[in-house]
Amino acid sequence: MNKLILNKILIIGILILTFTKCNTVNESLPSSTAGGDWLIPADQVFDGGPGQDGIPALTNPEFGDAGSAGYLGDADLVIGVKVANDIKAFPHPILDWHEIINDDVNGIKMAITYCPLTGSGIAWSRIVNQTETTFGVSGLLYNTNLIPYDRLTSSRWSQMKLQSVNGELKGTFIKTYKIVETTWKTWRSMYPATKVVTTNTGYSRSYGVYPYGDYKTNNSSLLFPVNNKDTRLPQKERVLGVLVNGAAKAYKIGSFGKLDIISDNVGGENIVVAGSSTDNFIVAYNRSVSGTTLEFTPLTGQLPLIMKDNLGNKYDIFGVAIEGPNVGAELRQTTSYIAYWFAWAAFYPKTDLLK
Repeated sequence: MNKLILNKILIIGILILTFTKCNTVNESLPSSTAGGDWLIPADQVFDGGPGQDGIPALTNPEFGDAGSAGYLGDADLVIGVKVANDIKAFPHPILDWHEIINDDVNGIKMAITYCPLTGSGIAWSRIVNQTETTFGVSGLLYNTNLIPYDRLTSSRWSQMKLQSVNGELKGTFIKTYKIVETTWKTWRSMYPATKVVTTNTGYSRSYGVYPYGDYKTNNSSLLFPVNNKDTRLPQKERVLGVLVNGAAKAYKIGSFGKLDIISDNVGGENIVVAGSSTDNFIVAYNRSVSGTTLEFTPLTGQLPLIMKDNLGNKYDIFGVAIEGPNVGAELRQTTSYIAYWFAWAAFYPKTDLLK
């Protein structure tokens, strides 16, 4: 490892270790080490510096209404979740400092996992081995990506592989839930009644300050090594990656206009990708319903409605038919999430790319 990489690791380790904790009770955890058998190359698992729980995950955080989120700017990204009438926003400015938020959304036990170094946000089920648990931050990284651990078995999971890679549950895949990642402006315009995580987390953090300097915009800067580099896009370009039957394809958000719909086939399955560079979102759903492959057209200017099928149904951004003959029908989610291009290409080096 060269001196530059070592210096970067030292800097980020010092940055995270300076975090101070307050007003929070430690959860009892089984003892664990970085050893044992791994599904990923053990020599590519890096210690990020702070140690297990050095970056503290949140559990059941405080939520306020949209008007209470004065710490958010219009362009700040949020991870939005909607389950029936329970609508919540999990902002990047909170997740940058905590990386995991364990929550309950209308009875669905989920963990919002976010890695600020790979720009990847995913909603995970907190039901592991048929038992409810929470996830914490292990302090370890693979391909510079977050490795959570579950507090039921202390197994470690690769966030972007969606799989346990070490411990009792090694090889187990995680269940994911639909999310929409977009700007705070777009999210609150679609869902003005949204609840949003407040800064009253029990921790003293500078939530209005991004903790990693110019990392998001500096395409020449990575803090940890990755095992594959792909120069087809700038390193920090945000893409939606889709995984189907072992095949991977990425869609550049910036290539979409005000609202574009793309019908595609990935891994033998017909999917529809809807994206907007103007409103900063991109989602993908399976477009085969009960053996029928639907065709979609965009619904510009009608957010949260985004598209209409050839049967006359209008769908919202979560793939739910809000109007039409099949009201309440729901398009099946694809296994997909947004990440920085360098990270997606590192995990899925044979990925196709729609530029």
